[in-house]
Amino acid sequence: MDRSAFDRYLETFNARDYDAVLDYYAEPFAVSFAGYTFTTKDELRKFYAFFHRYVDERIVIQRFVSDATMIAMEANVRLEATADLTPEALAEQGLDRIVALQKGQVVTIPQFIHYTLKDGKITKAECVVSGPPF
Repeated sequence: MDRSAFDRYLETFNARDYDAVLDYYAEPFAVSFAGYTFTTKDELRKFYAFFHRYVDERIVIQRFVSDATMIAMEANVRLEATADLTPEALAEQGLDRIVALQKGQVVTIPQFIHYTLKDGKITKAECVVSGPPF
């Protein structure tokens, strides 16, 4: 997947078009971040539908490398709370390791993100925090 194809993927993500986002994923797949792993499209859709009710999330790519089998990038993940994301709401979803945010709070998290690809589709996505939030 080249950069222009990945940019189209990000456009669907930023538009919150979860069906279009999930079209980029193979079956089976695994997406891991914040100590959680999602392995079905329903799990991933449910997570993002919940999270994006409270948070506007944007991925800003700093460095990008790809070939037919992988994408590796450094990115800043910008989170802006559009509503209070409380510890209670997170706990109800089983997401205790995600930090609560207050409406209006903005946090940027530097990350290394690695995607494994097969036949142009994502089979694995791993996100690792690479520095302190700012």
